[in-house]
Amino acid sequence: MSKLIETRAEFQHLSGERLQEAEALLSLAKWGGAYYLAGYAVELALKACVIKRLMATDGFPPKDFSRDCYTHDLAKLIDLSGLTTNFTVARTADAELRKNWLVTRKWSEEMRYHLVAEVEARALFNAIADAAHGVLTWVRTHW
Repeated sequence: MSKLIETRAEFQHLSGERLQEAEALLSLAKWGGAYYLAGYAVELALKACVIKRLMATDGFPPKDFSRDCYTHDLAKLIDLSGLTTNFTVARTADAELRKNWLVTRKWSEEMRYHLVAEVEARALFNAIADAAHGVLTWVRTHW
């Protein structure tokens, strides 16, 4: 039976699962699915960061905070996680991370309705998963 994920650890785990699934789909030439799931890997990781931020305070979040967390917008999730300044500094210091973010930030859940080319799927996966400069690699250092 399925279970709605709720904990930081569950978001972290599912982020890894989605990245593995995206990689598997790339190997099967299923470009659209690979693209879609790769983006969700980042979204889930950022939501784990949001939970970490909430756990670090004893203050009540702003009125719309919880509602705002129900988004697929990666840039908004970076803001909600409190990582905007850190991420800006990291991208300024690392040109490859900056380039990878330019690819990653174009991801949207709306891509499920698009025919995605191989080059797009591979570019997103690489921008996210690059071991030294990947967006997901960076996010994982903060979750």
